[in-house]
Amino acid sequence: MNAGDKRPLRILVTGGYGFIGSAVVRLAVARGHQVVNVDAETYAACPANVASVAQNIGYRVEHVDIRDRPALDHVFDRHAPDAVLHLAAESHVDRSIDGPAAFVTTNVLGTFCLLEAARRYWEGRGRPETFRFHHVSTDEVYGSLGPEGEFTEATPYAPRSPYSASKAAADHLVRAWSQTYALPTLVTNCSNNYGPFQFPEKLVPVVILNALAGLPIPVYGTGENIRDWLYVEDHAEALLHVLEHGVVGRSYNIGGDSCVRNIDLVRMICAELDMRRPGAQPHAQAIRFVGDRPGHDLRYAVDQTRIRSELGWRPSVPLAQGLARTVEWYLGNEAWWRALQDREGVGRRLGLGG
Repeated sequence: MNAGDKRPLRILVTGGYGFIGSAVVRLAVARGHQVVNVDAETYAACPANVASVAQNIGYRVEHVDIRDRPALDHVFDRHAPDAVLHLAAESHVDRSIDGPAAFVTTNVLGTFCLLEAARRYWEGRGRPETFRFHHVSTDEVYGSLGPEGEFTEATPYAPRSPYSASKAAADHLVRAWSQTYALPTLVTNCSNNYGPFQFPEKLVPVVILNALAGLPIPVYGTGENIRDWLYVEDHAEALLHVLEHGVVGRSYNIGGDSCVRNIDLVRMICAELDMRRPGAQPHAQAIRFVGDRPGHDLRYAVDQTRIRSELGWRPSVPLAQGLARTVEWYLGNEAWWRALQDREGVGRRLGLGG
């Protein structure tokens, strides 16, 4: 796909009922692309995430597990996509500690099956140069930083959790299929996402929902762990930008330019809630430090020089603005998150390693 090619694409998005995947689906449809949403509807899937585009003539859904190779072959043959945006994954680190098998089978075997289905389809079509297989990954594959420095695309992989190890393995498979079979691939490694429609087991919605319920707000360890926070709609924009303009065979780091300690992030959310939904006392008084996650990485920070210099992309939503939008969204969408609170594992501590 060259920089001047603005034609609508038919994009096969895996995991389109998920948090990031649904943001990509909504944006892609809004831009006139046709989208085929391939989703297995696991515990974190939420069809309501794409309700705003579900009736669009350019949107289709296939209830398929990416580990089901024959079903994937059927999807490719039926829809003839121009590109794949692969987001389907088990992604919660705490769950990977308690049950790593699902992460290996979905993130590694599932990616393998998708690569093989894409390769069969691409070769059968005469190996079109415009086809793209874009694999969406995480900065966690790089491991843990010390007090200084940033991850670059050349940083050696050093995953430290079952989740990050499974994503690292998937990244390696994608690069191998590019080198061995010349499949036109792209890889992106993103920092921590937040924003509307995030499943209520992740840090930001946990803080918001616990505060609203008057429950303790848990913070792992001493809260000194540092993450770079990326607003999910910025991430969706970056993914489509890389898909359309990225150099085949390259990887790109995507961050939010918002590195903060976990404890500071939690306090920022509490301050937003104090303004919008004040309680009898400041919400930050409910913060409780709890036992740390096993193998908890200290610091992540990504160097975005490549995506900025080669593709001209940078995030547009500052952290304070994004958190304000996010808190406001959860306050205005109680029916959405209430419906998810009875799902397995939500609302209880996972990842104790025992």
